[in-house]
Amino acid sequence: MVPDIPPEWRKFKYRGKTIDELMAMPMDEFIKMLPSRKRRSLKRGFTEQQRNLLEKIRTYRRDPKQGKSIRTHVRDMVILPEMVGLKFAVHNGKEFVEFVVSPEMIGHYLGEFSSPIKKVEHGEPGLKATRSSLFLAMKG
Repeated sequence: MVPDIPPEWRKFKYRGKTIDELMAMPMDEFIKMLPSRKRRSLKRGFTEQQRNLLEKIRTYRRDPKQGKSIRTHVRDMVILPEMVGLKFAVHNGKEFVEFVVSPEMIGHYLGEFSSPIKKVEHGEPGLKATRSSLFLAMKG
């Protein structure tokens, strides 16, 4: 028998802080909570593309367009608490992959959620195959 888990245990926390505390926290304090690679990249400052994406996010928060996603090529942007709940379409090199940012994604990169690698599906000989493999050798 599984014991009942109190509701406060099920709430999402990032390094001991709830999502509401993270949203209210200044950017400098949040950056100190990140792992070293992400902390260093954010301390260097945002690139021009990252600044444009942040501006797009903030305008979208003020005036949300129902069902619209924020399309971007910026795969190296660290997911910040202000991005939670927004729908993003991140380019993977061929197409835009859509996903909604959940609190568990905080601290990851946007590119981690739109993989550029596709599963290889080989065709059967004679079907969806090259000219050289159209004919099968007879067994016997």
